[in-house]
Amino acid sequence: QVQLQESGPGLVKPSQMLSLTCTVSGGSITTSDYAWSWIRQPPGKGLEWMGAIAHDGSTYYSPSLKSRTSISRDASKNQFSLQLSSVTPEDTAVYHCAVLVSSGIDAWGHGILVTVSS
Repeated sequence: QVQLQESGPGLVKPSQMLSLTCTVSGGSITTSDYAWSWIRQPPGKGLEWMGAIAHDGSTYYSPSLKSRTSISRDASKNQFSLQLSSVTPEDTAVYHCAVLVSSGIDAWGHGILVTVSS
C-alpha cells in the first residue's frame, strides 16, 4: 500500500515561492505507469489538479498553472516536490500529493493547508 506525506511551510507571503515535498513509502516513484501528482483544494472550492511527474521524470502541468509551477523529484529519497512561484492569496488551499494510475487516484496524502498572507 503506497502512502504519501506532504511537508512544508503552512504560511507563505504573497509574491514568494511555495515549496512542498511529498515523501512516498510502500512504493517507488520510479515505478512505471504511475503519475506522482499535486492536487489542491481552495477553501470552499473543488479539487484542482496542478501537475505530475512520471516514473521517467517527465513532467506535466495544468495549463492554467504551468507558468508558475515546477515539479521535481529526488529518487534517492523517494520524494517529489512542488514549487509554485509568485503566490497570491488565491493560492491558499489544502495541497495534496497523490499517485494516479489509469483508473484514477490510487492513493493520496492527508494534505497540508498552505495560507498565503502577509
